[in-house]
Amino acid sequence: MKNSYESAAPYVTKDGSTIRELMHPAEHGNENQSLAEARVVPGGRTHPHRHDVSEEIYHVVAGCGMMRLGAESFPVVPGDTVYIAPGVVHSLVNDGDEKLVVLCCCAPPYSHDDTELIESEDETTS
Repeated sequence: MKNSYESAAPYVTKDGSTIRELMHPAEHGNENQSLAEARVVPGGRTHPHRHDVSEEIYHVVAGCGMMRLGAESFPVVPGDTVYIAPGVVHSLVNDGDEKLVVLCCCAPPYSHDDTELIESEDETTS
């Protein structure tokens, strides 16, 4: 199965990032994971959130930013890869001058229903 970049229409997820589903079971017939490209504009951020079921791998392909992973924060630049375990609160801030572009692999596949937005600062250390 091949999917072209142009055929993946961008949309905004619950966390506020703009993504393109490059490969997702609901559209492409694969079964156990999804792959998306997420973009965060300069000065933008994703809302802190967690996934109870899915684990994620982020791979930064362009731009720079700050990754928040549980109680830890650290810079991310092109070539960095971050593992996000299920239940861990995470977010991204684009503190650079160009779009922050990240490939996101989720297993099981990304689902809005498995995305919990975090409102309280106390919950961000999980």
